[in-house]
Amino acid sequence: MSSEEVERYEAEIELALYKEYRDVIPMFRYVVETDRRFYLANKVERVSPPGANFIEYELTDAWVWDMYRQTRFLARVTVSSSQVITVEELPETDGL
Repeated sequence: MSSEEVERYEAEIELALYKEYRDVIPMFRYVVETDRRFYLANKVERVSPPGANFIEYELTDAWVWDMYRQTRFLARVTVSSSQVITVEELPETDGL
């Protein structure tokens, strides 16, 4: 493949991922962002103890923004980082 073909392929995958994100976001309650990944989840629970050198959350019923994953829907995932993990609650939708 030429570099132009690779760039076009990656652009197509990223556009498809964005469209999937736009379609699935109403199904989730939280947005979780780490230094490496972006997740949507319905349950977020901190599992690392206060004062630990890392932050760890367990996400239940999650979706991960990763264009190279075959399966983006996850029943349960543990997210760990020594950096900041941002957890935001999404506004409730009225079913639209």
